[in-house]
Amino acid sequence: MPTEEYVLVVPTKLFHDLGLFQGLSADLARYEPLFAANVAHFMPRARAEDDPSFKQLIPYVVLRFGDQIFHYRRGKKGSEQRLHALRSVGVGGHINPVDGAGFDGVYSAALVRELNEEVALPPGPPRLQPLGLINDDSTPVGQVHLGVVHLLDLDAPSVQSREAALADAGFSTVAEMWKDRDGFETWSRFVLERLQSPASETAVSCRL
Repeated sequence: MPTEEYVLVVPTKLFHDLGLFQGLSADLARYEPLFAANVAHFMPRARAEDDPSFKQLIPYVVLRFGDQIFHYRRGKKGSEQRLHALRSVGVGGHINPVDGAGFDGVYSAALVRELNEEVALPPGPPRLQPLGLINDDSTPVGQVHLGVVHLLDLDAPSVQSREAALADAGFSTVAEMWKDRDGFETWSRFVLERLQSPASETAVSCRL
């Protein structure tokens, strides 16, 4: 019998109290209370997927080489069937108890685990920077997830997919992908829109 999966969640009400938005917000400092040890907690994923009173936290890493961004199509074997066949620029996933008992360090551990599970990266020191939070209440899957977006700059465009769920992978410029934005999941559209703006590199601070 399969083991029940638990995922890290935060209360949607607190997110709303701090400032509800639709899209991508670079104001990470404003939302730091969401990541307090006494706020974020684990709950069964089966319950979380159908309970919009909680948001599942998702590390969402965008891989960049120069002016090109890694992208892929979500295959049938992906865990989120509601996003099947859509293209994405984000690599990441749920935070599970295997990543740690409390929130301190668990987020970073989950980010690294998801990256290593999904892709093989070229050698070189990691250059990771936060980009913002993503919220999309326009879809059922978006209503129960909150993305934490990071940019990871690479020394070479040689990312290899390790999962069948990441199909037709490659690198393209933001401008090229924006022309086909209707084929991308909404989170990726928010990221592409932000990366088109000269203000997209504005520094943000957060303890994540």
